[in-house]
Amino acid sequence: MTVPVTFDELFDPDFLTALSRWSLNARRVSAGGRHGERLSRDLGSGIEFKDYRPYSAGDDLRAIDWNLYRRLGKVFVRLFEVEEDLPIYLMPDVSSSMFHRDSGPPSVVTALRSTLALAAVGLNHHDAAGLFPFSDRLEVRFKPRSGHAQIMMFARSLAQLAEASGRSQTRLVTSLERLASLNLRRGLLVIVSDFFDPGGTEALREALRPIRHRLLFVQLVRRSDAEPTLQGDVRLTDCESGEAADLTITPKVLARYRAAYAKFNEELAEIARRRHAHLLKIDVEGDLIEQLSQLFNQGGYRI
Repeated sequence: MTVPVTFDELFDPDFLTALSRWSLNARRVSAGGRHGERLSRDLGSGIEFKDYRPYSAGDDLRAIDWNLYRRLGKVFVRLFEVEEDLPIYLMPDVSSSMFHRDSGPPSVVTALRSTLALAAVGLNHHDAAGLFPFSDRLEVRFKPRSGHAQIMMFARSLAQLAEASGRSQTRLVTSLERLASLNLRRGLLVIVSDFFDPGGTEALREALRPIRHRLLFVQLVRRSDAEPTLQGDVRLTDCESGEAADLTITPKVLARYRAAYAKFNEELAEIARRRHAHLLKIDVEGDLIEQLSQLFNQGGYRI
């Protein structure tokens, strides 16, 4: 099978340069990370003064405000804003359906390029990005790492995923269950997929319940998903399971399909709305940079 996307295509200077004007804007991040540009929920030995609190045994004596002690006769310690990184957990779908092609590029090309783009945006601003590809299971390629130099490593890992295609089914629900068990620091979870899990949207809704990360859904679509052009007697074969079904495509069958597809999209949008997540639709046959720009209003995506 031809490799759908190579390292050189992913690590394209023009593509990466186009991303440099974008940023992820998080008001606060959870504590426990590396030094970064985000304000942590913790108060500690940072740079910008925030508040006072009474001294407790074990506090750093260097934090005591002795001027305040001389005036009030009470011991207080100074608290400062702590700046830490935002952990970004990227979950690209690399199941068999992503590699399938009837016409145009396979969806995995856009999946991997979208993943690299969002990782690069974070890494450009001292955040940390980790790679968690999934198909029939979740793989922990690497947990979040920070530094601009990690962009090249990210591109190499994604190119390796492009080479490793085999028959595997989409198991987003079980992959999310696995992710929830990893007890990762709260951050931004980015899921890049067509979201066609066999369990349906209700199973997806339940699998997201224990997930405490902020969410970004990148839904990969094709024009033919909404408007298939099939006619007459056909045999449809599931590219993941291999199961086949013989159908006669009539206007009535097409109408039922369109209604089911519209319902699926409505339910996915409702899940995103209830979780205060952004749902970004990406046409795999369209210009990726132009479509990603919809996410970064005035250069920044507010989380």
